[in-house]
Amino acid sequence: MISCLDSTLRAIGGAPTYVLTDNEKTMTIDRVAGIAVRHPQVVAAGRHYGLQVHTCVPFDPESKGGSEATVRIAKADQIPTTANLREKYASFAELRGACAVFCQQVNTRVHRETSRTPASALDVERTRLHPLPVAPHTLALGESRQVLRDQTVRFGSVRYSTPPGLVGQEAWVRADGEELVVVVDLSRLAHRPEWMQGPAGLMEVARHPLSLPGRPVIDLAHYPNHPQETDGSPRQPRPKPVNDAEEAFLRLGPGTKSWLIEAGAAGTTRIRVRMAAAVELAALIGPAEVDLGLGLAATAGRFAEDDLMSIVQHRRHGARPADLVVADETHSVQPGTSAWADFGRPAS
Repeated sequence: MISCLDSTLRAIGGAPTYVLTDNEKTMTIDRVAGIAVRHPQVVAAGRHYGLQVHTCVPFDPESKGGSEATVRIAKADQIPTTANLREKYASFAELRGACAVFCQQVNTRVHRETSRTPASALDVERTRLHPLPVAPHTLALGESRQVLRDQTVRFGSVRYSTPPGLVGQEAWVRADGEELVVVVDLSRLAHRPEWMQGPAGLMEVARHPLSLPGRPVIDLAHYPNHPQETDGSPRQPRPKPVNDAEEAFLRLGPGTKSWLIEAGAAGTTRIRVRMAAAVELAALIGPAEVDLGLGLAATAGRFAEDDLMSIVQHRRHGARPADLVVADETHSVQPGTSAWADFGRPAS
């Protein structure tokens, strides 16, 4: 309720002297001798915006009619009960955007009773409104949460990720349509992360689609150093040379990196010997041809001692990379079985 009130006041551009509400329990916690008892947090929010919250008198058209008429108009124009909006809007955000367009149209159209546009009438009324505080009331931000050690906040028994540098800090989370919004106060951060730029104040740091318990929502961009790819598979290591021999090999081209990663994953032995042989071969026939051969060897899973030379020679006879044969369970490099024909037979 307070979040909607904050959004409304900021859309109008100021705060009136009072706001009129119905008798919902979020505003009125009790009635004593017909007098409404306001919710203490609502009273605190009213002081924050410089206004008073008034409650309608039950069964009194003079006061209750204004509040009910507003709801009736909103239901008829924005959320018609006779139409199924699910087929027209794929998300709540699209519906909210359509409502903004509708409000822009009707507020700039001349009203037949007043003979002026609602927007121009609001310009006159805005001169009598109180200025709004820069920061909204904390109730408008949502529920207070602490960023856990895994850079997540919990909302509705679901973990949602946050950007790095916020572990242990206070954050506010709230549901905005079908999304969860995470906000932090930059002025309360003892050490502001490098990615946070701008003046001190409230800042939206994350926005996620709402989820169900047991289905955490993790944005991998929030974990730049975490070993995980976008599809959930383990992140491939990046080769970094630590001596001159490794640097000379990796300098041949991008195919060397693929070959080294795949050869290590395949458990290839004597990798350094094969790397040195590739560098020597590159000195004879050029690094481009050797780098392409290493890339083809990585794709085909061929890491034997003479496989690189075989691929280079095969390409020199006009073979195309598309004719590559991948070594798998259906392929064998055994030339034949004639050598085993006499196996087990007694010598003559």
